[in-house]
Amino acid sequence: MPDDLHARIKIVMVEELMLQVTPEEIGDDAPIFGPDGLGLDSVDVLQLVIALEKNFGLKIAEGDAAKELLKSVRTIGEAIRALG
Repeated sequence: MPDDLHARIKIVMVEELMLQVTPEEIGDDAPIFGPDGLGLDSVDVLQLVIALEKNFGLKIAEGDAAKELLKSVRTIGEAIRALG
């Protein structure tokens, strides 16, 4: 069964970052960054952080914790669920 939260995160990513893929093409565990990922750069990271805060209330601090949280749609979803 598809995860509605993961679907919403993917839609936000595609719309806010103007990705050249559809939400359905993004796997829940696919890496967001790196050569095997979506090819996002540092500007995209900033836009993604702002979009996640605006749409889900998720505040992301800088540093290693942010890298871990932004690893995949699944890790972002877990952080959002942990909010409440």
